[in-house]
Amino acid sequence: MSLAKDSPLYSDDLAPIKSSQRTWNTWNYAALWISMSLCIPTYMLASSLIEGGMNWWQAILTIFLGNTVVLIPMILNGHAGTKYGIPFPVFVRASFGTKGANIPAMLRAIVACGWFGIQTWIGGFALYQMFRLWIPSLETLPEILPAFLGLSTGPAITFFLFWLVNMYVVYLGVESIRKLLVFKALFLPLAALALLFWAVAAADGLGPILNQPSRFQSGKEFFAFFFPALTGMVGFWATLSLNIPDFTRYAVSQKAQLRGQTIGLPSSMTVFAFIGVTVTSATTIVYGSTIWDPLVLAGKFESKILVSLAMIAVAISTLATNIAANIVSPANDFANLAPSKINFRIGGYITGLIGIAIVPWKLVADPSGYIFTWLVGYSSLLGPVGGIMIADYYFIRKQHLETDELYNPSGQYSFKNGFNPSAIVALIAGIVPNVPGFLINIQMLSADRIAPFISSLYNYAWFVGFIVSAIVYGLMMRTPASKA
Repeated sequence: MSLAKDSPLYSDDLAPIKSSQRTWNTWNYAALWISMSLCIPTYMLASSLIEGGMNWWQAILTIFLGNTVVLIPMILNGHAGTKYGIPFPVFVRASFGTKGANIPAMLRAIVACGWFGIQTWIGGFALYQMFRLWIPSLETLPEILPAFLGLSTGPAITFFLFWLVNMYVVYLGVESIRKLLVFKALFLPLAALALLFWAVAAADGLGPILNQPSRFQSGKEFFAFFFPALTGMVGFWATLSLNIPDFTRYAVSQKAQLRGQTIGLPSSMTVFAFIGVTVTSATTIVYGSTIWDPLVLAGKFESKILVSLAMIAVAISTLATNIAANIVSPANDFANLAPSKINFRIGGYITGLIGIAIVPWKLVADPSGYIFTWLVGYSSLLGPVGGIMIADYYFIRKQHLETDELYNPSGQYSFKNGFNPSAIVALIAGIVPNVPGFLINIQMLSADRIAPFISSLYNYAWFVGFIVSAIVYGLMMRTPASKA
């Protein structure tokens, strides 16, 4: 069939990008990764490893290895975007089916909702750090929320205030946020360098900082932390490793996306992480305790004006990042479920509500919650999707897709009523091994009731899910009855 513009699977946003519109070169992709890497969660990612017990070089090595690993599926999935000019929701139809593609899209959307909540908490806490300097009574307000939520009244007020600002921007539309992204690109690198210079000066040079020892007493103790931490580093960009075709569809060539991502991702994450590691190590020397949250650290500075300016800048840059990275994608995914009932604005409101429900303040309250519950947890869902996509594109279809058929509701990618049973079975097969470890981690299951080998699989959640789902999918799709 020819590409039918009246197909329910077609829209201008989802249509293949024409060759004349593909203008992104190597440096565009390198710049993209540099921009995305410079954010507060990246800093917290690095500092959480120090708080968890690593020394500076162990933390940097873990981050570099994790980003090198995730670069592989990033480049492999990016190939289809460049070759066919199609975005992630269309690409995934080849493996999950024209309707089944909503399943990985929803998994990705829920994760984006979680990141929305985390970024909203960061922005709201930045406002709290500023307001409490000018209104000290904000710290001593009576507790009005249930104790199990673990949220004090002052931070709760600023969190919901910042959440409302995000929702108002959704109401206005995302065009107004673009200028703030430029502000972020200029401000955050300067702020990061300022913190680095403070750390070196306050700790009397890099020497004392880099001499901070690891707190692990044995190799066994180190590796018990290292492997789930490595999985968390991979999980940090697990979402983008799936929907990278949304960006690579604009590439002038395969070399451009390959080189740009290779240059931009591991290097920028490692450099910015080094700043986080250095500053966090310095806090141990200066304050006698490790402060892994940069907002808490900035709140310790004496100048009210300096802290206020820094917190306002963090809030604005976080707002820009949040709308661009964590609202647009899930809002569209929710709208795609029922186009006649859910528009972008309603999809954005849904994202905001789920972002609250995920209690983000608990996820970033300590390194174990940030790494072991959040990053490792959602990597157990997205790893299997990545394994299925790569197995389908490279081993089943040999990098060949019928582009027109991806938009045909009754074509070869419709499988059975729009769903590919092989993909569904493979997805479940990849998720199940990690469920016991996750339940133990969130204390819903006693470790005594599960064999140690089974519970330990969660430490490698992304890898386990990726490999299991890829193998199961490959075997099932090689049978004549399963192949589209």
